[in-house]
Amino acid sequence: MGPGNVAAVNTPRQPTRLVTLTARRPGDPEPDLLGISLAHRAMVTDVGRIAALTSAFADGKLACTPRRARAVTRYVNLLCDSIHHHHMTEDQVLWPVIEATAGGSIDLTELTEDHAALDPRLDRLRALAAGFRLNVGDRDSAAPLAAALTELHTLLHEHIADEEREIFPVIRQYVSVDDWAAVEKAAQRGGRMSFDGPRTVAVMTEHERVVLSETTSPILLGLITLLSVRHRRFDRRVFG
Repeated sequence: MGPGNVAAVNTPRQPTRLVTLTARRPGDPEPDLLGISLAHRAMVTDVGRIAALTSAFADGKLACTPRRARAVTRYVNLLCDSIHHHHMTEDQVLWPVIEATAGGSIDLTELTEDHAALDPRLDRLRALAAGFRLNVGDRDSAAPLAAALTELHTLLHEHIADEEREIFPVIRQYVSVDDWAAVEKAAQRGGRMSFDGPRTVAVMTEHERVVLSETTSPILLGLITLLSVRHRRFDRRVFG
């Protein structure tokens, strides 16, 4: 696909629109995939953390107060929203960009089917979290929530490993830096920065934090710092 080609792209909360894409040429810089890598890392890490916590409630290793049950339920709901937004952005924005620039070099059917199978699981998790809150986090309500979260953690870990192995090399080879920036902006527009931003920073390595400080405006860094302070209070109510 050459410069100036047009692809139909669905962006979150917007109707289908036409986006002009510029194919990456040999020698052009590769897109920086740190952002999507961190989003994946944060998802897997947090689902694992909340699965372990609810398992402790279910096993009677921890007692759950009404205040904590409310916080856990809100965390599960926000996490489900974040996961849903991430895979919808991939389906509606990233996949069309890959198909338009990479042509038939990859089949996205299986990854798309994985995403479709996620939504019923997320809906069930929201329902189980509501029951957990209603029953003040007792062992009977914690057990099915913990089991569903543990299952989701395994599925996400496998799906993300497959996605990064199959998709990342294609993005680096075919997608231009400008088009990748447009994908990332679409992801940011529909996300919840107050939840996703601090969780992303929390899973960064020290080297990645240095890179962030060198490539991000001081105003945005200040906002991330403020949001992280507020999020840590929420995190403590959930995880102790």
